[in-house]
Amino acid sequence: MPKFLITSLFFLIIFSKGEAQTIDQISFNNETIESAILKLELKTQKKAYFDSEWLKGIYAPNKSYQEKTLTYILDDLLSDNNINYLVYNNQIILSKNNYIYSVLPDNFYPKRNKSSDSITSNISVAEINPVFYKNFENINSDDEIEEKISFIGKQKEVNAIKTYTISGKITDRKTGFPLSYLNIKTLKNDISTITNENGEYSLKLPIGENTVLVSSIGYLPQKRKIIVYSNGSLNFSLTESISQLDEVIISSKNREVIRTAITGVTTIDAKEIKNIPMVLGERDVLKVAVIMPGVKTAGEGSAGFNVRGGKTDQNLILLDGGLIYNPFHFFGFFSAVNPYTISKVDIYKGSIPSEFGGRLSSVFDIQTKDGDKSKFSGEAGIGPVTSNVMVNIPIVENKSSLIVGGRATYSDWILKSLDDEDLKDSQASFFDGLIKYNHILNENNNIEATAYYSKDKFNLTSDSLYSYSNRLASIKWNHTFSDKHRSTFLLTNTKYNFDIDYENNDEPRENFDFGFEINETLAKLKFNYALNKKHHLTYGVSSKLYNTKPGFFNPTDSNTLLERKVIDEEKALESGIFIADEFKFNDKLLINVGVRLSNFVNLGSGTELVYDKNLPKSNESVIDTLQYGNNEVIESFYGIEPRVSLRYFLTEDFSIKASYDRNKQYIHLLSTNTTQSPTDTWKISDTNIEPQTADQYSIGLYNNLKIKGEIFEATLEGYYKNLDNMLDYKVGAELILNQNLETEVIQGKGKAYGIEFLLKKPNGRLNGWIGYTYSRTFLKLDGEFDEEIVNGGNYFPANFDKPHDFSLVLNYKLTKRYSFSANFIYQTGRPITYPVGNYDYNNASYVLYSDRNEFRIPDYYRLDLGVNIEGNHKIKKLAHSFWNISIYNVLGRNNPYSVYFVTDNGEVKAYKTSIFSIPVPTVTYNFKF
Repeated sequence: MPKFLITSLFFLIIFSKGEAQTIDQISFNNETIESAILKLELKTQKKAYFDSEWLKGIYAPNKSYQEKTLTYILDDLLSDNNINYLVYNNQIILSKNNYIYSVLPDNFYPKRNKSSDSITSNISVAEINPVFYKNFENINSDDEIEEKISFIGKQKEVNAIKTYTISGKITDRKTGFPLSYLNIKTLKNDISTITNENGEYSLKLPIGENTVLVSSIGYLPQKRKIIVYSNGSLNFSLTESISQLDEVIISSKNREVIRTAITGVTTIDAKEIKNIPMVLGERDVLKVAVIMPGVKTAGEGSAGFNVRGGKTDQNLILLDGGLIYNPFHFFGFFSAVNPYTISKVDIYKGSIPSEFGGRLSSVFDIQTKDGDKSKFSGEAGIGPVTSNVMVNIPIVENKSSLIVGGRATYSDWILKSLDDEDLKDSQASFFDGLIKYNHILNENNNIEATAYYSKDKFNLTSDSLYSYSNRLASIKWNHTFSDKHRSTFLLTNTKYNFDIDYENNDEPRENFDFGFEINETLAKLKFNYALNKKHHLTYGVSSKLYNTKPGFFNPTDSNTLLERKVIDEEKALESGIFIADEFKFNDKLLINVGVRLSNFVNLGSGTELVYDKNLPKSNESVIDTLQYGNNEVIESFYGIEPRVSLRYFLTEDFSIKASYDRNKQYIHLLSTNTTQSPTDTWKISDTNIEPQTADQYSIGLYNNLKIKGEIFEATLEGYYKNLDNMLDYKVGAELILNQNLETEVIQGKGKAYGIEFLLKKPNGRLNGWIGYTYSRTFLKLDGEFDEEIVNGGNYFPANFDKPHDFSLVLNYKLTKRYSFSANFIYQTGRPITYPVGNYDYNNASYVLYSDRNEFRIPDYYRLDLGVNIEGNHKIKKLAHSFWNISIYNVLGRNNPYSVYFVTDNGEVKAYKTSIFSIPVPTVTYNFKF
């Protein structure tokens, strides 16, 4: 309770500042303002009146005063905070924000009407004293009672400045998660802005009273009266609306996709994909990604992504900042992260921000949920193959929370249903778990820590057990220096390994253990600095340490005849410095200019072979062997990676964008398969294998259309990409346990180009999208020697080149509880090399093959249907449920995954393998509590 009713002071006619009392000596050392005021009270014998809540967290400067007046000391103590004061007789009266007038302004009271003793208003109250009176007029009106009043800054007796900047952050009241791209506007003078991706905003407001409205779909609007006296900060917490909203399938940030300068970015919100029919009913954000324009896979059930003509190793898959090397379970059928723990995924296909490096084609930035710090909650799902659970646990109310998520499979029936007799007796299992801790230390600091682990086991034959695992740990510290300057420090560690355990009970001497491991540690420091209204800077440094065990082969029986073999370990350090400036040239033109300076150092210990340049690389062409000690530099590479993008508004809802990006990649995936495999290994660039480089040019049109009151989002993007030092392999290459891999690989050029179209209706009873991509990817392998030349040194289609890709996703909401959904997907078949004849040589018969990738497997198309049933929407119930009944591949299309050839009695026969050749029904049950 306040010791004195401050507002009563405003009705006093005259005050006196009191006598200029001089204090001989007083000191303050690590004291709060409250303690300092009480010290002055004791020293001067003047009674101090204030509310202790006003002074919480405010400290006095460490200072000594000698022969200074009381007003001098008070001015100094209160100069950097929002506290005003008045010395009146034997009293020190404090006031928060408001200035206490010692003399009422001239003409404060209107003139008396001669014919009446009552006061009449010849001029308005606001005209008499705008700042003083405006703060309190109509304070008790019904409209104002619903509003919260906030004072910003400290009022001055005279203020020549008419406008001030108010900034802050808008968060979800329940979870504390920042709310991006919310609209903030004033109700009277039509000043507006939106929050950025971190929920931050900045608004320039006139001095005095302003009424601000914060609103967003899915949240209750909040109206607040703000009394502005100077620059300051003001945060908002919004409450999620309990109103039932129409389904939004996938979010590309609505107007934000038009407003920003970034090209080729898609955001998938995990909450908004539950109605899309998926194989085996799994709610999977990464599987949704592959039905978006520009993102493909080599085939059904394949792991990895091909983004804008890139190989599967050219994608940076991040989970809370840490890298995941294999983001899939079960040969690519499921993503390796529990979908209930994911908040959203940002996919950068072009205009990759300069803070990211090390990959050529894309960044998949997976962000997990922030926990609710006030309420225990959870979500779970039960399906035919997997079960998922996520639990949110508040640790310290409104301060910290813990999210725990887990998923496991419990059935091998899917392998038994595949159209392959060799796989019917196989088995497979997997699990993954995630823990995330979030803690708010204070208003300027918070930390996030994530731990993740996944493991897959499977055997395709009775004697071999395959397993692979991902392990990730990350910690992030977010610090706010000021409203304009913020930083993030990220530390992560990632390990990926696979292992093959072979056990032959009939011949134990043949038993062995074979595997691979890569370990990566990253440290990254990033700063965001809002220099002014036109410039927003992002800058920082990062460094990444690689440690790989390229391969080991260990016999496991003591009587074995097999030899142990271990490939030399490799180590490298990849570092980068980055800076970007988002420059608002004017209201129409926005430019984002950035650059990343990268450095890669291959470190010893190790052995490097020197080959005769006049001969192909082979064991016979080695002319020298170089030995390097521990941490000695074997080879180093440097790269300048410019990133430039711009946006120009043609109309308010129609923009054009263009961008150029250069990226370098210093590690390479070694695989003999068309798609990413669990047994693939990674190779670090060295003296014989150079880094890959890509230059991408993009241009696009972005429009929000309004047709009969409905909003449609339309995007059309085109790109062209040049690639250099693309890695491919010689015919019959041996990649496993090969110490000298450079003798088996070829590096060549590549080019990719395409057009991507997306028409999306995000809201309404009928919603969804139509996507189409036309794209081509070609390789050129033209070396100095015959064995390095493929297809005569001409460009030929890459293994994943699929020109036409069409997707249609529709949802129709019949009622608030019942909805129907459908997907239709069509893709051109991927390239393949066919046998075209036979020939005899030295009394032996051989198969003659066509040029590489000259033919294609049949085209792919699939229709999926689903029915979604939600439980009733009562607020007070134990759990809110959701049923999904879907049929995958309704048409029973026998889509070939691959085509292979077998020679039988001198005759070459072709066979095709498919994954799901019949309709696959699924029922899944999901519930929240």
